[in-house]
Amino acid sequence: MRRVVGVPEGQDVLDFLAGLEPAERAQREAALHAVEEEGMAAMQVMPGVEELAKHLDERAVPRALVTRNLKRAVDLFHATHFDLPPFEPVLTREFLPYKPHPAALLHIAEHWGITPQELVMVGDSAKDDVVSGNRAGAWTILLDTEGTHRERGQGLEGDLRPHFYAASMQEVQQILTTELQLPSPRVA
Repeated sequence: MRRVVGVPEGQDVLDFLAGLEPAERAQREAALHAVEEEGMAAMQVMPGVEELAKHLDERAVPRALVTRNLKRAVDLFHATHFDLPPFEPVLTREFLPYKPHPAALLHIAEHWGITPQELVMVGDSAKDDVVSGNRAGAWTILLDTEGTHRERGQGLEGDLRPHFYAASMQEVQQILTTELQLPSPRVA
């Protein structure tokens, strides 16, 4: 994506686009949208996502989605890949400022009537998800399916360092249940 859009090494894609003149920005955004369309066509749900969502729903634990993707991608996910009630709220990159700024998480905490310290941010990006969560004061879980940080934080310092690491969504569920002590399922 970065190569197709022409984003310099080390620069954030969305910040780079925001800094361009309108004509050049439109051209590069078109390239970004083409890459995103390919991504939507090939979209696959990570194993364990629905099981984790069901686990949370059974405990009346709300779930939100914060993404730097387009709303259309989230709508496609909910319509074609997810059989449970949708995440609520869903904050896409149209919600400014976007991750890694903590504004989205602070908004969710306010929306749910809880403190940011009661939130858990689960994500696969230390630089976006973990930083956003840590800056909001939330618990953070880095989903590290590739084992990049399997040494439990190798190379991650400061706001990049999560509270927990997980190799799968099943491990996220285990952390939520045992370490962060989710409530028991609600009896109907």
